[in-house]
Amino acid sequence: MWINLCVCVSVCLCLRMEWQPDEQGLQQVLQLLKDSQSPNTVTQRAVQQKLEQLNQFPDFNNYLIFVLTRLKTEDEPTRSLSGLILKNNVKAHYQNFPSAVADFIKQECLNNIGDPSPLIRATIGILITTIASKGELQTWPELLPQLCNLLNSEDYNTCEGSFGALQKICEDSSELLDSDALNRPLNIMIPKFLQFFKHCSPKIRSHAIACVNQFIIGRAQALMDNIDTFIESLFALAADEDSEVRKNVCRALVMLLEVRIDRLIPHMHSIIQYMLQRTQDPDENVALEACEFWLTLAEQPICKEVLSGHLVQLIPILVNGMKYSEIDIILLKGDVEEDEAVPDSEQDIKPRFHKSRTVTLQHEGGEGEEGEDIEEDDDDDDDTLSDWNLRKCSAAALDVLANVFRDELLPHLLPLLKGLLFHLDWVIKESGILVLGAIAEGCMQGMVPYLPELIPHLIQCLCDKKALVRSIACWTLSRYAHWVVSQPPDSYLKPLMTELLKRILDTTLQSSAFATLEEEYQHKNLLILYDAIGTLADSVGHHLNQPEYIQKLMPPLIAKWNELKDEDKDLFPLLECLSSVATALQSGFLPYCEPVYQRCVTLVQKTLAQAMMYNQHPDQYEAPDKDFMIVALDLLSGLAEGLGGHVEQLVARSNIMTLLFQCMQDTMPEVRQSSFALLGDLTKACFLHVKPCIAEFMPILGLNLNPEFISVCNNATWAIGEISMQMAITIGRLGFVCPQEVAPQLQNFIRPWCTSLRNIRDNEEKDSAFRGICVMIGVNPAGVVQDFIFFCDAVASWVSPKDDLRDMFYKILHGFKDQVGEENWQQFSEQFPPLLKERLSACYGV
Repeated sequence: MWINLCVCVSVCLCLRMEWQPDEQGLQQVLQLLKDSQSPNTVTQRAVQQKLEQLNQFPDFNNYLIFVLTRLKTEDEPTRSLSGLILKNNVKAHYQNFPSAVADFIKQECLNNIGDPSPLIRATIGILITTIASKGELQTWPELLPQLCNLLNSEDYNTCEGSFGALQKICEDSSELLDSDALNRPLNIMIPKFLQFFKHCSPKIRSHAIACVNQFIIGRAQALMDNIDTFIESLFALAADEDSEVRKNVCRALVMLLEVRIDRLIPHMHSIIQYMLQRTQDPDENVALEACEFWLTLAEQPICKEVLSGHLVQLIPILVNGMKYSEIDIILLKGDVEEDEAVPDSEQDIKPRFHKSRTVTLQHEGGEGEEGEDIEEDDDDDDDTLSDWNLRKCSAAALDVLANVFRDELLPHLLPLLKGLLFHLDWVIKESGILVLGAIAEGCMQGMVPYLPELIPHLIQCLCDKKALVRSIACWTLSRYAHWVVSQPPDSYLKPLMTELLKRILDTTLQSSAFATLEEEYQHKNLLILYDAIGTLADSVGHHLNQPEYIQKLMPPLIAKWNELKDEDKDLFPLLECLSSVATALQSGFLPYCEPVYQRCVTLVQKTLAQAMMYNQHPDQYEAPDKDFMIVALDLLSGLAEGLGGHVEQLVARSNIMTLLFQCMQDTMPEVRQSSFALLGDLTKACFLHVKPCIAEFMPILGLNLNPEFISVCNNATWAIGEISMQMAITIGRLGFVCPQEVAPQLQNFIRPWCTSLRNIRDNEEKDSAFRGICVMIGVNPAGVVQDFIFFCDAVASWVSPKDDLRDMFYKILHGFKDQVGEENWQQFSEQFPPLLKERLSACYGV
């Protein structure tokens, strides 16, 4: 039967002006579309194979567009599915489409953009955009003019369908539309879009604003030329009855705040008043867009000046936005009920989505991670809620405003806080704890007098009946952890750790089998407990490395670790927890490291093997769950970071470098992200095992310097930096041991060497490397002359070098100064940045 269709589509070429399908072939395509909607996996695999066969015949795509645009008697889901399959074919094979097929598809799209069905109009819009994104905007010159003309149609469906397609094109090709390659069509499009801000249909008004919004951040010239008209038109729509219009107005104002604040400043008081209203909009999507305004305003230099007088209104609105909404509570039903005595059923325990390890730089004082997320994972295993909602945005806004206004925020907050934190309604109490955590960084100084009362209250909240209260209390305590560890341990740290561990201890003291925990405590609560321990380990850091804490903490965790099978998804939260604990305990984790390390390597190896079998025989094997591999790589990173040089023996006895080479090339970005984090940590901990692989690893790292995957790019950049520093340290040490052999090459590497080493803190590795460089300069002073300013800068990066190393620096600097003479030295040192000049003068008298 399928061979018939293949013959039909291969011989039925577009020889006539109007392509017509073969009736038998058309019926078979329709049957294929029906089968593809079957929930049966065997049927779906068969459909997939048939689609691959048919894709060898380009005019199979004519059948697909025909079903989408012409078969109006068919049900909409089938027609739409036909269009989506065609869209996928366009993405994968468009360059192989014969021109007759491509032309037929394009013409059908434009002729049917006004289909009566919103679903079909949207599908055609997606198809048009996909074709346009394949470089077709240049070779489909009639597309934009025709779509713009169709906006004038008196038929609402045609106008709306055309606007929908234009909006998608504006989203996908905004830069191209503002380029000379297309003769800048925006010059016509922007004024046309602005006319439709007054259209009688809210859907059209919304499309018009959304189209223009795509060009704000890029400062498109056509928009900048019409900026005042645009802003006036936005103000006219501020009170629009349609929530989608209001949302797009708010989005526009937020972006304008970033790129054209000069045009908003004269109206800033009115805009702030408007945003105060919209942040309380009954439609949460509008409120969320409006709430972004406060986040963006906080980054502007004028924030304090323009917002001071409005804090009295704004703070209560943000605080109110931090409560769980009614819909949140419905979705969180399993976490909200007080059912800690009832065991969870498997379907109640939602899978937890693991966040891959992203390397972040420590603040100078090591106080925490840059870009730390507000209440990240506070609702831990709740993957049904949106990643970004009004609650999280309100909390983030309060956090950044606390950093702008500091303790000036507290008079507006403290009266509210007291009522929230001790409220009988758990939803209000939970929001108060979140508020307390959100202001921790910005208002720490002003909060210190209240912490002796608040920290014990938060510790008490760790045993609240509500899981979400326990969870947010843990997160907020982590934000104040640096104050906690600065106090005498018995005051707060010991009660805090005791409260966290109590539930485990109460049970494990009675029974050596950790499994009994599930009998007494809910499974879900156990997962929250893992998260709580991990969060606090991240915050408390090396302060956790005390024998009494290790003795209480590790035996139950390891007992659970040994009990779980490799396929058990409970390994995810436990692996994450142990990753944080291993990093915090450092050498304290040594007695437990070998079995943990070996199991992680096994998990990675198993997952890679399963992936290979699935890729070769997808019909015989299941696709692996790569989360197992990701969390295992992250725990290995935690071990390398925590154990440092002690991890070397474990690495030596395993094939981790071979496995890492495969993981670094995985198709899944999260796997690569975690791989590069591990590579960087192994580079720091045991470079001798990384060094032989550098020739193979560096090209892969280079390929991943792609900002499209920002976290992957970040980790690859960091790993390259760590490898570069180790290579630089190795060169310095080589020069110390055998300067006669290395010094002649000095001028080839001195500049990048100095640039790399200036960025690391004073430590033994840096010390030995700089000694080597100093010895080499002694052997070959001419090798450093061209780049001496870089050497000066690297020397100035030392805070407190050892006395004999300081003497070496002193002799080289003064030797160079004496060699060139006072006048030349003055000219040379004039190039120095003021800070460098000042430092060298103060420390070395030059």
